[in-house]
Amino acid sequence: MRYIKRFFRPAAVILLALGITLSLTGCMRRGSDGSKIRIAYFPNITHAQALVGSSNGTFEEVFEGYGVEYYTFNAGPAEIEAMFAGQIDVGYIGPVPAISGYSRSYGDILIASGCSNGGAVLVSAEGVEISSVADLAGKKVAIPQLGNTQHLTLLKLLAENGLSTTAEGGTVELYAVASSEIKSLLVNNELDAALVPEPWGARLIAEANAQLIMDYDELWLDGNYSTAVVIVHRDFLEDYPHLVEKFLAAHAELTDYINENPDKAMQLANEKIFELTGTAFEEDILAEAFSRLVFTTEHAYESIEAFTELALSEGFIDPFDFEAELFLK
Repeated sequence: MRYIKRFFRPAAVILLALGITLSLTGCMRRGSDGSKIRIAYFPNITHAQALVGSSNGTFEEVFEGYGVEYYTFNAGPAEIEAMFAGQIDVGYIGPVPAISGYSRSYGDILIASGCSNGGAVLVSAEGVEISSVADLAGKKVAIPQLGNTQHLTLLKLLAENGLSTTAEGGTVELYAVASSEIKSLLVNNELDAALVPEPWGARLIAEANAQLIMDYDELWLDGNYSTAVVIVHRDFLEDYPHLVEKFLAAHAELTDYINENPDKAMQLANEKIFELTGTAFEEDILAEAFSRLVFTTEHAYESIEAFTELALSEGFIDPFDFEAELFLK
């Protein structure tokens, strides 16, 4: 676990324990009986297909004659662990947890489809003089979670600008902070900047007067970097390929619906988020957040390969054949 130790030593113990748990539960996976499909997702707009599909009945319609169960998570590692334990069959998740899940499971987790691209921004606290990544030198910067997609994106940006974290001998102080807590820390000048996914970026700009440093399409690849993907467990795929096919058809249908009916899709997604969390987003914030996301079924290969290479270079995962193994063909 060399990668974790270099950045946040206390988290190393937690993630090492999680890795052990995953490897053990992976051996004990219970197979589905094929009578239903169990779908996992986050109550987050980057998983809009799941929010809309669980709201408007698309999944129930596609799986007529089968049962559909939904499970929600707030973090990728918990969802991966549930998939290893046989509690879910398919899921929406960030690309970095998906890559880590594949590596740690020795190939039991596959990326079955793209979901959303872009949707992340780099912002600074009000009154802090930051106009570019280079200005992050000596600053306190937050990401939502250690080892997640935004974390690796920030590491890439720092390296491109000749910067590194204090744990690496550099000057950038890196903090893993839950997205919901970043606002108060920025307002109280306990953080200088943050790289966060939507809708948190739009909320920080609207509610904390945060300043936009880099928009989603300025971070890299003109915004064509993966933010969420669909994963499936290999056992479920091999035992019930027809159910996976049905799911991917529903996912594609939902992707088209969102792109063709963005206003209605935003409404349905917001209503589902409120149902699950008790909190809904203001209409203007949600619209701004949606404008930074691209919903797609296509694989953002270049960004996922870059995430994989960075995770490998930091010792976060073991080497594997990227093109031959990670993606469902």
